Amino acid sequence: MTVGEKIGKLREKLRENNLDAYYVTGSDAHQSEYVAPHWRTRAFLSGFTGSAGEIVVTMDKAILWVDSRYFIQAEKEISGTEFEMMRLDTEDPDLDTWLSGNLAKGARLGVEESEISITRFKNLKKKLERKGIELVPTSGILSSLWKERPAIPESMVCKMRAEYAGLSSEEKIERVRKNLRDKGAFWTFISGLDDIAWLTNLRADDIPYNPVFYAFMFISLDKAILFTQKSRFESASGYPFEIREYDKAYELKDLTDGIGYYNPDKTSASFISCFDDDDISGRDITTDLKAVKNETEREGMRRSHVEDAIAYVNFLAKLDRTKKSDEIAISSALEKERERREDYLGPSFVPISGFSEHGAMCHYSATKESNLEVSGNGLLVLDTGSQFEYGMTDITRTLLFGEASDEERKDYTLVLKGHLALSRQRFIKGTCGVHLDVLAKQFLWQSGESFFHGTGHGVGCHLNVHEGPMKISSHLIDVPLLPGMVLSDEPGVYKEGRHGIRIENLLMVRDDETTEFGKFYSFEVLTLVPYEKALIDSSLLSDEEIDQINSYHKRIYDTLKDKVDSQSVQYLINATSPIAKK
Repeated sequence: MTVGEKIGKLREKLRENNLDAYYVTGSDAHQSEYVAPHWRTRAFLSGFTGSAGEIVVTMDKAILWVDSRYFIQAEKEISGTEFEMMRLDTEDPDLDTWLSGNLAKGARLGVEESEISITRFKNLKKKLERKGIELVPTSGILSSLWKERPAIPESMVCKMRAEYAGLSSEEKIERVRKNLRDKGAFWTFISGLDDIAWLTNLRADDIPYNPVFYAFMFISLDKAILFTQKSRFESASGYPFEIREYDKAYELKDLTDGIGYYNPDKTSASFISCFDDDDISGRDITTDLKAVKNETEREGMRRSHVEDAIAYVNFLAKLDRTKKSDEIAISSALEKERERREDYLGPSFVPISGFSEHGAMCHYSATKESNLEVSGNGLLVLDTGSQFEYGMTDITRTLLFGEASDEERKDYTLVLKGHLALSRQRFIKGTCGVHLDVLAKQFLWQSGESFFHGTGHGVGCHLNVHEGPMKISSHLIDVPLLPGMVLSDEPGVYKEGRHGIRIENLLMVRDDETTEFGKFYSFEVLTLVPYEKALIDSSLLSDEEIDQINSYHKRIYDTLKDKVDSQSVQYLINATSPIAKK
């Protein structure tokens, strides 16, 4: 079916169900950022393939809301369809405002109850009721017209080796129980897939690039139950939890006794009836435990970055920038080098390889149709990552082909200055990411430029490339940074139709020193790949920044000189040689 035919079929279903509009969250029954094909409702209905966005379809409108990462991509992908695009954080109305102002009093808005969180459902319901609009929980409306909807995946699970996990599943479950006792609760219900994978020390392949599996988890003071398909296991015995079928999770009410603890932001509205007013709500206990890497995980993350850097430098040494290539060929060449590493498991997300104007689409992924030839003068934004059983990486480098313009050098250097400022900052205990965000933006702001994606996201250990609860952004997220947390440092600048620039390293929070004013932390830089020296305008750098770059490059050289291919050593020498002030 075409997009127009799908919208027409959906409107028929709305009439059958006495609905005036339908809201598509684009998420799954676990409120995941990235979802399996079964839950790619947003892409099915609109053709927009980005990882975030919401849809409303009425009897005469079809609207897609996206954030700044996807303005350019969404506009292209919905072109020629009935869909209109609304840009979040601009003068365009947000989804809730639009609904309140455009649906008539008495209107009924449907939403799939398993694909909206309890928090979102309750908040939206309350807002709409003020306007006389009813939010109606539904089930299966899209499935009824999506005849070839993919099944819920059931990939086989594998158990992490103890030497890489650091803590056994039994130990993690006991830490959860201790937290429950401290909160005065008797049980908890967990929906987050990466939380469950971390807690069980199990990994699978249900969602591309994210080694998780669809499941729910129930833990009480004396019982632990994993709800997932038993067909995933060669043997269902030998685990510190009982295994029950996935759909049995909806019988949660039969298990609960006493005060419970749950996360309404991650639990779908289809479970609302399972919780009482006395139950405690908050962020999942496992989310906070997982965010602070144990010593084994920290060492695994360091090891991952050394392995990845070897592959990356070998790739850069072989990259012939005088020959014509294309976006896919370049990211594939990097992947080929990574595949040479014995412990490499695969990419940690879809590669972003955007040349010239495609680099201005900060989450652009090349397809056979869009694949741009890389030749002449231009910048390539290359954002990629690796999975290892003991850790993972996420790195962005902006590569120069041909000659750089003065504007490109200036923009690259301003982005680099913010990137460096964030990574060298010491900060007192209790500092949150929002307190540090301006460090990465200050030089761009002074030049009248900025970027609108987050500056830094949390990163999992052989898990999801985006991990909460910590973040470095302008959003007021009250999560102090703690030793063992791993975050990205990725400022950028994007100029539509011209070029994009992003520089990304991963940082790990570490103890620094204690003074009379309190405990201080700093960042350990995990990533070990040189910056693009040909794009650095050293006249814009301070002596401190030059020393920081040179020290970083020396560390890279010392770490990798005996590990990269012999034919890559000369490239490494050149790429890490000291820069001087102009």
